[in-house]
Amino acid sequence: MARICRIMGKDAIFRSALTATSPVNHSGKGGNELEKIVKQIATDFSIVFRNENLLHEAFTHSSYVNEHRHLAIQDNERLEFLGDAVLEVIISDYLFHTYDTWHEGKMTRLRAQIVCEPSLSAFAKECHFDTYIRLGKGEENMGGRQRPALLCDVFEAFIGAVYLDQGIEAARKFIEQVMITKLKEDAFSHVMDHKTSLQEELQKNGDVDIQYILLNEDGPAHAKLFDVEVRAFGKVLGQGQGPSKKAAEQKAAENALESLKK
Repeated sequence: MARICRIMGKDAIFRSALTATSPVNHSGKGGNELEKIVKQIATDFSIVFRNENLLHEAFTHSSYVNEHRHLAIQDNERLEFLGDAVLEVIISDYLFHTYDTWHEGKMTRLRAQIVCEPSLSAFAKECHFDTYIRLGKGEENMGGRQRPALLCDVFEAFIGAVYLDQGIEAARKFIEQVMITKLKEDAFSHVMDHKTSLQEELQKNGDVDIQYILLNEDGPAHAKLFDVEVRAFGKVLGQGQGPSKKAAEQKAAENALESLKK
């Protein structure tokens, strides 16, 4: 189960989740509808399940199992348990190798924001997993399809299913496609606010004029890269590159902080 976190700022992942497809009542999915899900997962994520039962299990809530006891089906709780662990390992590995100057506490805070319930439920909606869940009628009528805890569990169960079916690298590829791209797009900048940290460092003894200057903007519209430098005291303190001006400024501030420590 992912940990609860406070939603801070208007991050891209939460905005994009609001635009996801409206839920459809699939509480009693038939074979044809399940096959459509298999094909959609293959289209969206290039994941073709060898054991499709794992995929169906990932999207099966305990309420559906309870209302269909005559069927030999399993709910997604065991897969959710496994997926939670797989997700934490992959995110931890990425943070460890990407932010090699960060101390343990800072990595822990960022990981907690990435894998918390509001984040994962938003990712689930962005992937349209809310439309795939098999729910019992009671849970459906109570709005379970939109319940953050339920969506979070489904997201982790899907990761567990991918891991069992195709291994750790397939799970990593999915997490990189869906989650780490958001991290690179500065969706969690409220946790990694290097600009504020740099300002606090430079202004310990009074006001300092800090400037972020755009050096270059390159690439096609859908894949632009921005180069920024940060200046203070009449000199360049650091440079950074990112997919947005904001991300590049954060990277420049991060590099400046590292230079100040030397």
